[in-house]
Amino acid sequence: MSVGRPRLERAQSFMVAEIPNPFVHVLKMNTWDYIRIGIMSVTVAPLRVLAFTLLLVPVWLLCAVALAGIKREEKENPLTGWRKALRGPILLLGRLQVFCMGFHQVKIKGQQVTRDEASILALAPHVSFFDVFIFFVTGLPSGVSRQENVEPPILGTLAKILQPVLVSRKDPDSRQKTIAEIKRRAQPGSLWPQIVIFPEGTTTNGQCFITFKGGAFFPGVPVQPVLLRYNNALNTFPWTWDGPGAFSVFWLTLCNLSNNLELEFLPVYRPSEEEKHDPKLYARNVRAVMAKAYKVPVTDHTYEDTRLMEEAKAMGLPCEVGVVEFHKLLSKLGFKLEGLRTHLTKYADIASSGGYIKIEDFAKYLNVPVSPALQEVFDVYDRDGSGKIDFREYVIGCALVSQPANTEDTFQMAFKMFGGDKEYISPEDLFQILDNAFGMEREESDRLYQEIDTRGIERITYDEFKAYAMKKPEYATLFTRYMEMPSSSSSSDERMPSQASSDLSPRQRTVQSKAEDAPSNLSPQHGPVQGKKED
Repeated sequence: MSVGRPRLERAQSFMVAEIPNPFVHVLKMNTWDYIRIGIMSVTVAPLRVLAFTLLLVPVWLLCAVALAGIKREEKENPLTGWRKALRGPILLLGRLQVFCMGFHQVKIKGQQVTRDEASILALAPHVSFFDVFIFFVTGLPSGVSRQENVEPPILGTLAKILQPVLVSRKDPDSRQKTIAEIKRRAQPGSLWPQIVIFPEGTTTNGQCFITFKGGAFFPGVPVQPVLLRYNNALNTFPWTWDGPGAFSVFWLTLCNLSNNLELEFLPVYRPSEEEKHDPKLYARNVRAVMAKAYKVPVTDHTYEDTRLMEEAKAMGLPCEVGVVEFHKLLSKLGFKLEGLRTHLTKYADIASSGGYIKIEDFAKYLNVPVSPALQEVFDVYDRDGSGKIDFREYVIGCALVSQPANTEDTFQMAFKMFGGDKEYISPEDLFQILDNAFGMEREESDRLYQEIDTRGIERITYDEFKAYAMKKPEYATLFTRYMEMPSSSSSSDERMPSQASSDLSPRQRTVQSKAEDAPSNLSPQHGPVQGKKED
C-alpha cells in the first residue's frame, strides 16, 4: 500500500455493543430438570391438563350465554346488566384454571389503580402466551387482539367476552381504526373497563425491552406500567422466534412443581403536554421507566425484526441474521421493511454458509481478488473488526458508504479511468487497471468483462458499464479508493484527464465524512433512554 494514501476509517459510533438478542431463548437444563420433567410428564402434568380442560367447559358455556343474542350495536358498548354480571363467575373459574396450570400464587407488588386513575395498563415484557393469565388476575380488563383470535368457535368465544379492540391484517385502515377505538374507550368517564396493552407487540426473552408501539400512548391519557416476572430457576416460559416451540413451552411449564408469576404495578405515568402530542416520545419515556425498574437495557428491535428472521431462515441463513434493530434503521437511515428485504436477498447471495460475509465472500461477489484496496472497503463495513460482516453492518455500510459514492460523477470518472478518451472499454483496458489495482489474473479479468459486455462485441459502452456497477454499489467505493491511490495517477495519466484524481478527492472525503458523522445512537443502547425527543 502506498505511503500517504488516505484511509477510510470506521466511525467509532458504529462499534457494535454486546446486547442480548431478544428473540432467542436457550433452555439450560441439568440432570435434576430432566428427572423432574420425566416424572411430572406421567403424573402431575396430565392431571393439570385434564383439570384445565374440564374447567374450560363451564367457562365457555358462561361466555356463550353472556354473548347470546347480542346485537351489533351492543358489541360497540361495554356489557351491562345480566351479561356483565356473568363476568363474575367467569373470572372466578378462570382464576381456578390459572391455579390448575401450576400458578398457585401470583405475587402482587404495588397496587392496581382504578379505571378513573388510569384507563390503560401497559404490560412488559411480553414473554409468553401464558401472559394472558394476567387478565384473570387484573379483573378481566379489555385488550387488543387480532381478528383471527375471535374466529375459532371455542377460543373465539372466550376472547369475545373481553370485548377486545380488534386488529385486522386484511383491512389497510385497521391501524387507524384501532388507534381511534383505543382513544374512544380510554377517555375519562367512559364505562369501558381498563385496557391491557402489550406495547412491545411481540414476544421476547425478557432480557431487554424492545421498541414500544404507540397504541397505548396515542390517547395521551395516564397509563399504569405493569411489569411481568417469571421467577422460576428454569425459565420455561419464553416463546421466542428462535427457541422452544409452543408445545415445548406449554409442556415444560406444566412440568414445573410450581410456576412463580409476579406482577409489579408501578406508579401511574401522567404524560406532559409534549408527550400528549408526541406518542413516540411518550412511549420511549414510559419504556425507560419500566426498563429501569426491571433492570434491563432497551433496544430498537421491533416486530419487523421477527419478519426478517423468518425470511432469513427461508433463505437458508441463520434466523438471527434478520435481527437488525429495525426501528433504529427506520428512524435514522429511512429504511423501510421492503428495502431491507431487498438487501437481505442480496446479502444471502453473498454470505457464506455461516450467515456472515467474509473478505473472500466479498471478493467473490465483486469478481475481484483479495487486495489492500478491497480490504479497506471491507473494513468500513466490518465495524467491530471481527473479520466478518453481519446483515446489520452490511445495511449500514450500503446506506452510508456505497450508496453515497454510487453517483453519476463516480461512474463517469471510473469509465474514463478504464477507457481513457474512447467511448468504450476494451478487454485490454479493463485488464490493465484491474491488474494494477488488484493483481487480477487475465482469465479473471476476461470473465468479469464478459459479464459486463452483454452484447459480446468486446466493446463495453458507458451505459453497460453503469448498469453493471449499479447492481453492485460496492464497486463505487472501490472506484473511489483506486482513484485516490497515488500510483493510479501515474499509471493512468494517458487514459484519463490529469485532474481526474484530484476532482474525486472531495467525493472521497464526502463518503468518508458520511460514515464519521453518522448519528452516534445507531449503535445499540445498553440502558434506558433518558426520554429525549429524537429528531
